[in-house]
Amino acid sequence: MNVLPLLTAIEFHSAWAMGMGVNLLAANTHHVSLNMTGSGIYAPNGPKVYHYDMKTELGKLLLSEVDSHPLSSLAHPTAVNWSAYATTIKPFPVQKNTFKGFISRDEFNFTELFENAGNITVCQKELCCHLSYRMLQKEENEVYVLGAFTGLHGRRRREYWQVCTMLKCKTTNLTTCGRPVETASTRFEMFSLSGTFGTKYVFPEVLVTEIHLSPGKFEVLKDGRLVNKNGSSGPILTVSLFGRWYTKDSFYNSSGTSNSAITYLLIFILLMILALQNIVMV
Repeated sequence: MNVLPLLTAIEFHSAWAMGMGVNLLAANTHHVSLNMTGSGIYAPNGPKVYHYDMKTELGKLLLSEVDSHPLSSLAHPTAVNWSAYATTIKPFPVQKNTFKGFISRDEFNFTELFENAGNITVCQKELCCHLSYRMLQKEENEVYVLGAFTGLHGRRRREYWQVCTMLKCKTTNLTTCGRPVETASTRFEMFSLSGTFGTKYVFPEVLVTEIHLSPGKFEVLKDGRLVNKNGSSGPILTVSLFGRWYTKDSFYNSSGTSNSAITYLLIFILLMILALQNIVMV
């Protein structure tokens, strides 16, 4: 399951488990040519075990213990106001050379991280993403950008997303920003990512080189900032905040019930009628 090319299945599953405070078991057929990989067992405090392999067709059995009531097992589950910090600070300087690029079919506004350290903002419509960062050493052959997207996502344009992401571009050519990347060399001593999200359903994730998650290496503050902890990180591929604004989905905004919803409802009613008939006949 790939929500976005920069958001691998394991990253999405881990972010979902953390953001919703639930256990999540995800498994699929391992089919590299169809981009079907990324199975795992995830909990609110991080991934328990996961498997990612885009080089072979070999499968793997995953086993792990999880808490039956994960939220109650957390020491201090705290509510996060995802827009608190981003809406109260003065926006950082917006670069003049902001450019547009695509991740899947979604058009992002991007701005490049030119310096080894800095504070930058990039906006799209109602969403502004703020990034403070400091690299240990910027690799000359690696380019990073900060991106913002808000709107209906994907081919069907039904789900409303708000996304703030810092990501490594595939090459130094800015037209490759947003394409899938698997390796990186640049390490960050510090980063802080936040956004003016209009939804409380925001899912954080950090992905490092060779498509590895980094549990315990970052944290979310109560004011909505996603920050690193314990010093420098591994070489970073993406640092992202994925917001889902459910009430702005196209289903909610349509003047009436969608055709697919009507179809499913009619099928359900028909099945119920048949079931009741069978009960009466028995």
